[in-house]
Amino acid sequence: MTPFIKKKETKQDWYLINAENAAVGRLAAFISIVLRGKNKPTYNPHIDNGDFVVVTNIDKIKFSGKKFSNKKYYRHTGHPGGIKISTPETLSEKNKSQDILKLAVKRMLPGGPLAKKQLTKLKIYKGLAHPHQNQNPKLVDLNNLNKKNIIKN
Repeated sequence: MTPFIKKKETKQDWYLINAENAAVGRLAAFISIVLRGKNKPTYNPHIDNGDFVVVTNIDKIKFSGKKFSNKKYYRHTGHPGGIKISTPETLSEKNKSQDILKLAVKRMLPGGPLAKKQLTKLKIYKGLAHPHQNQNPKLVDLNNLNKKNIIKN
């Protein structure tokens, strides 16, 4: 029988990921698993059991192939003819490179209020500096998890 844990019994850790030369999809998949808490034996889909994730060097993230210029993100304003299209290239030109990873992770989480709460645990920064040193985040080396996680160009 699987034990159900209560909210006050959950323990949330902090993870630090350096996104330099990391593949966007593989990084987002790993982050979504950690945010949901699926890497823990106490995972329950209805409880926020996930951990905090701090991602640094987001401006040096990589896409494989021609996805950097050809991938399209669609959103609708709600008005007739109000579809807006953007690409990772245009987002990085507007200094919104953190939105590239946030969109990828958001779309890997299930819809609903719990996923929105879990997405707030994702902290994204452009450089190596971040204000979460006091939480003592555990460093995650993506290259050690799988060689395909890092794109070498």
